[in-house]
Order: sequence, then C-alpha cells, then structure tokens
Amino acid sequence: MTTILQVSDAHLAPRNGLFRENLARLREWAEAAKPDLLIASGDLSLDGADREEDLALAVETLRGFPAPLLAIPGNHDVGSHPRTMPAQPVDAARLERFRRVAGPDWWMRDVPGWRIVGLDTEIMGTGLPDEEVQAGFIAEAAATERRIALFLHKPVFITEPGDPTFDYWSVPPHARAALAPVLEHPRLRLVASGHLHLHHGFQRGAVRYAWAPPASFVVDPPQDGLPGERCTGALLHRLLEDEVETVLVSPEGMELPWLSAIRAQTYPG
Repeated sequence: MTTILQVSDAHLAPRNGLFRENLARLREWAEAAKPDLLIASGDLSLDGADREEDLALAVETLRGFPAPLLAIPGNHDVGSHPRTMPAQPVDAARLERFRRVAGPDWWMRDVPGWRIVGLDTEIMGTGLPDEEVQAGFIAEAAATERRIALFLHKPVFITEPGDPTFDYWSVPPHARAALAPVLEHPRLRLVASGHLHLHHGFQRGAVRYAWAPPASFVVDPPQDGLPGERCTGALLHRLLEDEVETVLVSPEGMELPWLSAIRAQTYPG
C-alpha cells in the first residue's frame, strides 16, 4: 500500500510569519505517520507568480517533510487564465520560474499497482503552447492498465462535469475535453484537488473526488455557496488494491485563520 499526504494551499511568504505553525504541525504528524509521498497541490506560495522568494520558501519548507515532494502549481504560484486573473496571467516566464524552483508542473509517478498523475490546471484553456504539450502528456499518462490517482490544483468541476460555467473555482469548461483520457479511464479511482479552501468529498461511480482543506486559511462565507467544511489540515490517501481510502489530517492545535482577519497581510484590496 502506498500512502500520500496531500498538502494544499500553504500560501507561504518570507515577509510574514503566517501559517508556519500549521505547516510545522503537519510536518510533526508526517514524521510519525511516515507517508510514502508528499504532494503539494498548488498555491504553495503567497505570491510566487510575482515573487520568487515566496516560492523558494514554500518549496524549502515542504522539502523539509519526511517524504519525497511532488508539486503542481496553483494560480498564486504561476498566475492563471487571463479571464480570471487579468493582473497575473500565466505565461512562459512564470512557468519557467516554477519549474526551476519547484520542479515540473506536470508529472507522473508509478508505484505498485498505481499511476499517480499531477497536472497543471493553470494553463488549461489558455491557448499557451504548454497546454497542447500537456494534452499529449495526458494521453501518454492514460496509456496504462494501472489504477490512476489524479492530482490537480483546481477541481475539474464544482457541480457536474458538463457545467458550462466559466468561473474562478474550476477548470474552464472548454478545457475539460483534454482531460478525457484520464477522466474516462476505466481504472481512474481518485481525483484530488485543492484551491477552494474547503474540505469536501464525493463519489462518482468508482472514482473518489476529494477537495483538500487548506494548510493556511479559510475563506469567509458565502464563497459562492460552495459545499464543504471550513477547516485547516491536509489529506492522507491510502492507495489500496482497487480503491482509495482518504482521511482528513488536522492535528491538534491547527490554527484556523479567516481571510477577512488576515487580508492585510496576504491579499489586501
């Protein structure tokens, strides 16, 4: 059995001391539990899209965990679609910075019986050359008889796979077709994401969909009426023979900052 600790939305930066205690408590938990892999599912940094020092601190902190780190970018690491983040559109320079500091923005890792796939949701629907390259990679990653566990920053959808809404929260509808090789794979068993700062899970057929809680802060309601629990922590995924067991990891003493209370130190304006 392979165990994966998924840490999402750490939002670290050297110019404040926010969220460090939560990461320390998660690290202490990991030192006792000894997961096989650590996957950081985006927004490692507070503003890595513009500040390399934010991304560097986040990667250094996460590499201090007692498990190999695999990271995928979030919108605060590399920017995103210009329609949702016009001030920080994802571009070649931002992607290069992430790759240099944190490693590839999409990847796959084979473990006994399983293929773990991480994808970059921030380039999806943008028309950047990288989007087409990643689409080819997705088809390659799906060419397997192994069970598949898929990790993303943004969830593929919020309500239904065919929801036509273009929003800040999920993969752009016109970009979801590129995900078909993995989403329609008969051995897909897990789709795990972050971004929403909510802990939520549901089942569609044999596939478990898991929204990881943030390691940093929670967003004040109503947050567009999204479902889920406002808590801080991480997820532990156990890859069993033909299914995934997912549990919330929220060690005692985890802080629960509300965005409204810390906005001046994070994302003012």
